[in-house]
Amino acid sequence: MAFRKPPDGGWGWVIVVVSFFTQFLCYGSPLAVGVLYLEWLDAFGEGKGKTAWVGSLANGIGLLASPVCSICVSSFGARPVAIFSGFMVAGGLMMSSFAPNIYFLYVSYGIVVGLGCGLLYTATVTITCQYFDKRRGLALGLISTGSSVGLFIYAALQRELIELYGLDGCLLIVGALSLNILACGSLMRPLESSSSPPPEKMFVDKVPDQYFVYHEKEKTVEENISILEKGYIDEKSVNNVPDCKQDIILNKNTLSSINVNEKDTYKKKVVEQTNFCKQLAKRKWQLYLTYWKETVVLFRNKVFSALFVAILLFDIGGFPPSLLMEDVARSANISEDDYYMPLISIIGIMTTVGKLVLGILADFKWVNTLYLYVTTLIMTGVALFAIPFAKSYLTLAMLSGILGFLTGNWSIFPYVTTKTVGIEKLTHAYGILMFFAGLGNSLGPPIVGWFYDWTQEYNTAFYFSGFCVLLGGFLLLLAALPCWNACTNQSSKLPPNTYSYKVASNA
Repeated sequence: MAFRKPPDGGWGWVIVVVSFFTQFLCYGSPLAVGVLYLEWLDAFGEGKGKTAWVGSLANGIGLLASPVCSICVSSFGARPVAIFSGFMVAGGLMMSSFAPNIYFLYVSYGIVVGLGCGLLYTATVTITCQYFDKRRGLALGLISTGSSVGLFIYAALQRELIELYGLDGCLLIVGALSLNILACGSLMRPLESSSSPPPEKMFVDKVPDQYFVYHEKEKTVEENISILEKGYIDEKSVNNVPDCKQDIILNKNTLSSINVNEKDTYKKKVVEQTNFCKQLAKRKWQLYLTYWKETVVLFRNKVFSALFVAILLFDIGGFPPSLLMEDVARSANISEDDYYMPLISIIGIMTTVGKLVLGILADFKWVNTLYLYVTTLIMTGVALFAIPFAKSYLTLAMLSGILGFLTGNWSIFPYVTTKTVGIEKLTHAYGILMFFAGLGNSLGPPIVGWFYDWTQEYNTAFYFSGFCVLLGGFLLLLAALPCWNACTNQSSKLPPNTYSYKVASNA
């Protein structure tokens, strides 16, 4: 598939708007699941670690399936994937309203909704990167604020709906709202090259020339012909029993000429179809091998290798506050009368601000986006260490705002990935990185919940979270040091469209 030069505007701004609302509608409830988390604790009476699996699966399963999501977007395009995923998110939310136990929620809310969100996230990021180049940081920052605005609004909306219609009614209404994703997905027009031939013509005309990886030997053709001839003669001997020898002698010449023509045409068609199937199978196998070879090449880049470790540790430690901050406040015996605004809403609105600010900063030539991302990781680790010392609503609100702003680094993460591996390998590399991000999202909240069930306090859990984030940040910083770049340049050369960051580089 050949793409035109990114227009950096035009229909691209429509893509930004519909991608914003897509992330708003699909991620609003899963990110504000902390409100539902308290209701599920009271409704099912399970432990905090066990109940936290629902929210962690919803936010992690889609990222775990990122390689599959990337393949789906690459194969079918952003528009069909977005429309199909809209049905998944809406259906999963509505099914969750009928959940008889926590295990049902693992499937309906955790897996179905989570997988739909993962497909939608990959589709929106991929099509936005196709439409923007110079303004890619701003565009990604704008669309990623959709999930943060959704977190801010859905935190208050779900609480209000629970008071009015109960937990089940809340999930039904939120699921109905998610059907608007279908309208957004229908506007995701693909950016294709006008000079590229139609898909059908490419398959019929170009596959034999461009992907002719299987060469049928002459000996094999002769063997196939002999086998077919034998089968054809046997078939004729069974079906055509002569009535008398005299009829055979009279019509011998006529039948022989007809049989020869039929056999030649039949054998030719079968051999051609057999060769084409073998060529197609060989092509698919080579594409599979190429995928794994490109994966190995990606991991030879030290920055990319450190990036996947950093994103894993960041999501293990940095995601739990957005899910558990309300329960942290309740465990600290903070009265609800002191609440001016839900802590989750503060995280949401500050995440919106962080995504916009960091996305704008990423577009400046003098800003190294990798070092900017590392800075947010280190500051997040410090903020997590400070949570156990917060004993009032004001301090928790301040820390929620700081963590929300720093979590806005999601807006520059695709930008960092693109600059590291190139736009041609973005879908492949981003799928791998999102897999590890999903693993961290899935493990983080249950680990923190298990720490609470074990110690009956959150202090140890957040010390562990802060350590994970700091470790990931320092590992990524170490991989980006100039000495590593010097060693890499001397030992090997990176493939085209791939490079490591340098201190003086303008990322």
